Amino acid sequence: MARRPIIIDTDPGVDDAVAILLALASPELAVLGLSAVAGNRPLERTQSNARALCELAGRAEVPVFAGCARPILGPTGSAERFHGSGGLGDFEPPAPRLPLGDAHAVDWMIETLRAAGDGEITLCALGPLTNLAVALIKEPAMRPKIREIVMMGGSLFAGGNVTPAAEFNIHCDPHAAAVVFSSGCPLTLMPRDVALAARATEARFARLEAIDSDVGRACVAMLSFYRRQHAARYGHGDIPLYDPCVTAYLLRPEIFAGRRVAVRIETNDSPTLGMTVIDWYGVTAAEPNCQVMNEIDAEAFFDLVLGRLATL
Repeated sequence: MARRPIIIDTDPGVDDAVAILLALASPELAVLGLSAVAGNRPLERTQSNARALCELAGRAEVPVFAGCARPILGPTGSAERFHGSGGLGDFEPPAPRLPLGDAHAVDWMIETLRAAGDGEITLCALGPLTNLAVALIKEPAMRPKIREIVMMGGSLFAGGNVTPAAEFNIHCDPHAAAVVFSSGCPLTLMPRDVALAARATEARFARLEAIDSDVGRACVAMLSFYRRQHAARYGHGDIPLYDPCVTAYLLRPEIFAGRRVAVRIETNDSPTLGMTVIDWYGVTAAEPNCQVMNEIDAEAFFDLVLGRLATL
């Protein structure tokens, strides 16, 4: 079976880390490289974490490139509360030996797509969409090379987690998100609702703790921090694993369900800045531009994630 070539655009981040490790553990996917962006933590930290995760997975041949250090407009966001000062919770990896790629992530992404066939490469967006938007603006001719952009972001009915209206990834750079959603590229969105329907309960977390490997212990350390912070804010430690839904969709699309609808991004400086306006019931004449998922088989999802992590 041919491996699916992917680029992972990411801001690791605890749940990003699990999504990256899941991809690196999956022989169906050819990970061409990781492009880091500022988001959960500043770029200096996200690019370092990305390199450390490749080493942890025994995949030091996967290149990592540093991209945009700030949004197109507005201040740089941060999710230190949920990811820790280092970005990986209680996991503190050694300084990575894997060198950072010489090229800017946007330029590397463009050149990689230029060299590809039409509809060949899938872009997996786990953080703010700054790198993708800048690449699409700089080189519109790369669009036919993109098979699909699969991203975690936004909210259907679950509301926001930064403001009442906006989810973190989209809120960090709503103008970049607006560029991506109006690009004409094939889009698939994993909103907050999907991960909230498949939480890491005590029983599922115990299965992770039973993985006797460096990767398993690292994931426990990362997610233990996340669980404590989640419990402090929401009153329980059953955490959603947002970003791994992107990787899981590439591997097992049949465990998700959704529909193709019109999505636009609110960019006005108002209380709804960064909101994903999803026309779920088709009440407008807007042309559908995105496949939005709203259902997940939770047991199949965790079987996949935990099974693959155990192989690293």
